Amino acid sequence: MEIKGAVMVKAIYTHACAWIFALFLGLNAEVEAQSATALEISGAGADSGPVYLELADLDAMPQVTFETSTIWTDGTVTFSGVPLKALLGELSGRNGVVEMVALNDYKVEMPLDRLEDGAPIVATRLNGETMSVRDKGPYWVVFPYDSDTKYQTETTYAWSIWQLNRLKVVD
Repeated sequence: MEIKGAVMVKAIYTHACAWIFALFLGLNAEVEAQSATALEISGAGADSGPVYLELADLDAMPQVTFETSTIWTDGTVTFSGVPLKALLGELSGRNGVVEMVALNDYKVEMPLDRLEDGAPIVATRLNGETMSVRDKGPYWVVFPYDSDTKYQTETTYAWSIWQLNRLKVVD
C-alpha cells in the first residue's frame, strides 16, 4: 500500500509540474507576442480591453511634424508623430485625464480638455529617425515649445513624458 501511495504522489506531482510548466509557457508566449515598441491604450469606453499599437500602426495615422527646441535636447530638433488628440479619438472629448506611463512606470496625468489638434504629439521620430529607449524612445509626448509661450511652463514640461508605453483614459 505504501508503494501505491508513493506512486500516486509522484503522479500528482508530475501532473502538477506539467500543468505549471504549460501555464508558464502560455504566459510567456503572451508576453512575447507584445513587442517592446507596442503602445498600450486603454480606459473609459474601451469595450474590449486594451489596444496595442505598433510603430506601423502609428505611422498609418495622421502625422504632425514640427521643429522646436527643448530643455532636453541641443538646438532645434524636428519631431514627427501622431497628435495625442487624434490617437485617443472620441475619448479625447471627455472630462477626465489621460494617464501617461513610461517604461519605468513613471506616470503623469494630463486633463483631456488640454488636448489640441496638433499638440501634444506622440513623437515616433526625432530628426527623422525612430528613437531607441536609450534616446527617450520608443515614443515621446512633445509640444511645439517654441511656437507659443503657453508650452513653456513647468506643467507642460511635466506632461512631456518620454519612453511612453501606456495611455489610459480615466474619468
